[in-house]
Amino acid sequence: MYQFLTEEGKIIYIGKAKSLKKRVSSYFNKVHDRKVSLMVNKVADIHTILVETESDALLLENNLIKEHQPRYNVMLKDDKSYPWIVVRDERFPRIYLMRNPVRDGSQYFGPYTSVVMVRTLLDMMKQLYPLRTCALRLTEENIRKKKFKICLEYHIGNCKAPCEGLQSEEEYNESISQIKDILKGNIASVIQHLRAEMMNHAENYRFEQAEKAKNNINLLERYRSKSTIVNPTISNVDVFSYVEDIQCAYINYLRIVDGAIVQSYTAELTKKLDEDPAELLSLAIADMRGRFSSQSKEVIVPFEPDVLLPDLTYTIPKIREKKQLLELSQHNAKHYQAAKKKHIEITDPGRHENRIMETLKRDLHLSEMPAHVECFDNSNIQGTNAVAACVVFRNTRPCKKDYRHFNIKTVEGANDYASMEEVVYRRYRRMTDEGEALPQLIVIDGGKGQLGAAVNSLEKLGLAGKIAVIGIAKRLEEIYFPGDSTPIYLDKRSESLRLIQHLRDEAHRFGITFHRNKRSKAMIGSELQNIDGVGAKTVTKLLQHFKSTARLQHASEQELEEVIGKQKTAIVIKYFNALKNNNN
Repeated sequence: MYQFLTEEGKIIYIGKAKSLKKRVSSYFNKVHDRKVSLMVNKVADIHTILVETESDALLLENNLIKEHQPRYNVMLKDDKSYPWIVVRDERFPRIYLMRNPVRDGSQYFGPYTSVVMVRTLLDMMKQLYPLRTCALRLTEENIRKKKFKICLEYHIGNCKAPCEGLQSEEEYNESISQIKDILKGNIASVIQHLRAEMMNHAENYRFEQAEKAKNNINLLERYRSKSTIVNPTISNVDVFSYVEDIQCAYINYLRIVDGAIVQSYTAELTKKLDEDPAELLSLAIADMRGRFSSQSKEVIVPFEPDVLLPDLTYTIPKIREKKQLLELSQHNAKHYQAAKKKHIEITDPGRHENRIMETLKRDLHLSEMPAHVECFDNSNIQGTNAVAACVVFRNTRPCKKDYRHFNIKTVEGANDYASMEEVVYRRYRRMTDEGEALPQLIVIDGGKGQLGAAVNSLEKLGLAGKIAVIGIAKRLEEIYFPGDSTPIYLDKRSESLRLIQHLRDEAHRFGITFHRNKRSKAMIGSELQNIDGVGAKTVTKLLQHFKSTARLQHASEQELEEVIGKQKTAIVIKYFNALKNNNN
């Protein structure tokens, strides 16, 4: 175990290693990213602690991180705002809801994500076991001296008045023990105890007490039936899954007791350095098993943690129920991650956008934040009606008022490279002539050829090297850079690739829509030009008003007259009637 300290003696990082010499020296002898370099520059002293085993090192590291909260250590977010159920450390313990756990010897169960669930559980406990709710100091001496009087809770059956010695401490603690079992998920043992109690009452003709025990059994059976049942053969297992993004890791914990999920909790770990997933998983397992007082001997994990705790069996499932449990846990972690991102997107959209732009900047090794991105795409069918489209994204969002269409003017036939060179040149020549702000990134829909054509245009304009430009090939989503024939492949789940795909798909949609409209107008125009007595101006009027041949054919005589007059209308109607008769 090692600790990095500043000149002021403040701990800024806590770590563990089998070989302290190799690990600690690596921070000072190797080239690291910006965060690690900043940390190393602040280190003035190093303290070490030797322990017997790796698991001891893991547990000590977890405790020291909680105590000192070093700036560069990954931090498990503490859910102090979530509700807990507390069993007080006192004679005749009280049980109630609490949001801020304190280390006073009391036992805490939770945290629960829903306060409604906590209140439901407490109401059920109240029905099962009459416990005190007062804050009286019930010492033996105070009870013996009769310092307290029974209250309304006793008279309405909610309490058995231990304050006046009407209930023994042994009987009260038996109820507390059963409540703890229920909160831990061990409902089967409580039901078994109540059944034995019910039978004992019945054999001794205490039928009222037997019926009360039966009602309590039914209440617990109904509560258990609402728990998510996975498989009765899977008992006392902990499940951990791992999901991460650039800034955080999300680890979900499912607790399985007697074949039912009795606890679900997702921890968020904020990354500080380039931590390994196996290291983060180890930290979370040690923390959450301690937090929830887990006694499970088997742990289901997606991959092996870097430190294996003793007396635990680690399972990486491949098939059947345990695999499904891991997938369920992972689904919970992904849902938590998506909900958090959605919340940030709604409440703080600037932070959401900045995170995506920072990710794109890092993944593409850009020199500046890509706040303004443009994407180009060509559209044609066998070289006819060739067009191109340019879409513009600002702060990761489409800016549709800045979208532009291009009719290809200088290229004959199907030549994607020449068409791309033309539209890129026209776009940025106009922007430079008019003094408009240029984008930080250009995305070309295509591979090396289209990218090279775009770079040629930028070189003619003197913009090569001033604007970052990439190409995205559709087959395997390869990302190409100018002058490099080897593409890179971004993670399929990364926000950078999703943004680039969004740009590409939006450019394709915008371009293909323009191409279809142009092709449709060309087809209508060529057909109308075959009508004797109808000139170019009349064709233009008809195209602008009716848009398609089908709408023109179904137009009434009055509609046509309003657009082109009576004489031209007669000619057009005569042409379409003759066309219809020939088809019949």
